[in-house]
Amino acid sequence: MKPVLFALCLACSAVLPARAADLAAYTEQLPPLNYQDGTQLTGFATDLLRMAAHDADLSLSIELQPWARAYRTVLETPSSAIFSITRTPEREPLFHWVGPISPRQIKLYRLNARRDIHVQVEADLMRYTHGAMFESAAAKKLAGLGLQPGRGLDLGATDEITLKKMLLGRTDTVAMLDWAMAWQLKQQNVNPQLVRPIWLLDGGSQYWFALNRDTPTHKVRRLQAALNQISADGRMHKLRQKYLAE
Repeated sequence: MKPVLFALCLACSAVLPARAADLAAYTEQLPPLNYQDGTQLTGFATDLLRMAAHDADLSLSIELQPWARAYRTVLETPSSAIFSITRTPEREPLFHWVGPISPRQIKLYRLNARRDIHVQVEADLMRYTHGAMFESAAAKKLAGLGLQPGRGLDLGATDEITLKKMLLGRTDTVAMLDWAMAWQLKQQNVNPQLVRPIWLLDGGSQYWFALNRDTPTHKVRRLQAALNQISADGRMHKLRQKYLAE
């Protein structure tokens, strides 16, 4: 090849766009399921998706975005996915679903020493002050039961803050995803035996991977088959143990 032609080919190859991933995934900050640790995207669901994509022979990109933007992007973009997302009747026709990847339970917790707190029916909730993260599903669930800020509901900016408030006695209980509670106890170096769940606020959903409806069916099937195998051979359980001792 002539030097000028060779140089021209090199120049052309240098500006060629990188090959797009077979699946572009989007997620939010929701530790320990999916979160950014320094420059690394990690978490149970993040690692699980990487593992399943690898086994399905699908190249994968993952990007952290605000939830609303990620949701809109996946609705509009073929071969894209959002996680970790609950599968609801309203969302059912909007996506292809791969999973489930984990139960989703929002529980009410109290200090083990606070044996004066008893919740046996929903009406009992009105007798106490409950902490929850602002705009979280837990806060919305409590608000739906009639609790309001300043009237039984204490909102914090993060799960970390809401747990600390309960540990300091500023709230009677805290409402949180069980995954999040286990993570916060570990992060804050709190003995798990100091805290106990006393009421299940919401336990009817599971987390899934949701794929755009125009994603090729063979990709969806390969990803589901890979996930099924990961569950069957014990790798999913081992991964859960890494992020949440059960």
